[in-house]
Amino acid sequence: MEQMRLCAFIMATGHHVASWRYPGVPLENGTNFEYWAQLARLSERGKLDAIFLYDGAAISNIPMEPMSRGDRATFFDPLTLLSALAVVTSKIGLVATSSTTYDQPYYVARRYLSLDHLSGGRVAWNMVTGVNVREALNFGAAPMAHADRYARAREFAEVVRGLWDSWADDAFIMDKDSGRFFDPDKVQTLDHVGPHFTCAGPMCVPRSPQGQPVMVQAGGSEPGRELAAETADMVYTVQSDFESGRDFYADLKGRMAKYGREPHELKVMPGIYTIVGRSQQEADDIYGELRELVDESVAKSMLGLCLGGADLSLVPFDGPVPGGLSTNAGTTHLKTMVKIAQDRNLSLRELAMDVAAGGYGHWAVRGTPTQIADQMEERFLGKAADGFNLMPATLPGGLEDFINLVLPELQRRGLFRTEYSGSTLRDHLGIKRPERRLTRPSFNPTQAVA
Repeated sequence: MEQMRLCAFIMATGHHVASWRYPGVPLENGTNFEYWAQLARLSERGKLDAIFLYDGAAISNIPMEPMSRGDRATFFDPLTLLSALAVVTSKIGLVATSSTTYDQPYYVARRYLSLDHLSGGRVAWNMVTGVNVREALNFGAAPMAHADRYARAREFAEVVRGLWDSWADDAFIMDKDSGRFFDPDKVQTLDHVGPHFTCAGPMCVPRSPQGQPVMVQAGGSEPGRELAAETADMVYTVQSDFESGRDFYADLKGRMAKYGREPHELKVMPGIYTIVGRSQQEADDIYGELRELVDESVAKSMLGLCLGGADLSLVPFDGPVPGGLSTNAGTTHLKTMVKIAQDRNLSLRELAMDVAAGGYGHWAVRGTPTQIADQMEERFLGKAADGFNLMPATLPGGLEDFINLVLPELQRRGLFRTEYSGSTLRDHLGIKRPERRLTRPSFNPTQAVA
């Protein structure tokens, strides 16, 4: 029986905007390594596929006053943090986010490939494009148009994957008797020349223990879906209801044949925002307590962010969600928010408070372990998801509740593993090890570079 995949999306003290204020949640500014290590060990104890870390190259693009009322203004570089967490774990996958908009392919390829070796083949790159205006300002650049970001991202991924195939799996013979350390016929250059990048190669790190690090993609727009169908092994997506999740799943899987790929080679993993109670009343009480802690200025600012950076300061808070909104930022969240407001006839205030208290447009579930498992099983068997990115309202307690209470119910139904069956992230996800692709003639290491 096919089993679902589960990753822990770890965000500060939880995915609720006021989680840091909730009783029992530790006061953390994200710099305490033992806090992160506790979450990583907890996730591995639950036999989860991976831990998933967000990133951006700037603080959030909301005013400083509402930002000062949340705990998300600062965050570590995820690859640096995962390098440390790799030492205190042995099985769980490590997914870090890096943008293609302001970085360079060689650096990204090298960093992820290095950690993939050091962790024994447990690394994934979550490829995103930069949508925050403050990111552009940090790099002395102008924000890129949506289409241009994805054109650059597609070429960026092509270069990274080519560099990851620089060396054959058996290139390093390390023969002391002959004096030959590697076979020069088993290393290739890339010699890529494109509209955005020129990169000669080869990569200065051997090929990955899992062939290549896992590729994750998070865009739900038209170019984002096309890029995912071509390159991704896993897709993180925002799908608030069953019907839209099933439509997205079918659409994305249906695009893969044109790239010579089979549907099972890509895992669709929507986010699921969870509040677990031992009774429905307990779950509802937790939800209500958290909602009471939400500052309205924070909720309004966060909604503006979800609406693609819309300035809502002059919009009546008790009026309807304004129509005709468009954005150069991420379009998926914008469409999701507008649909939620229309389907439920919500005012701007109601939408803002619901979004802040209920997972920013992600699928939000609260209830008993059996109720939550029922809903997850329905979406999994109904081909709306191959698994889920867990987004607990609070950390570490919300994740502990899911692992201690919901996971045993999923395991009882045969829907989730009880032990790891392999050692790499590809093993956990059930996706094959990619064959090395030949890109250029073998590299002659004795040839001088002009």
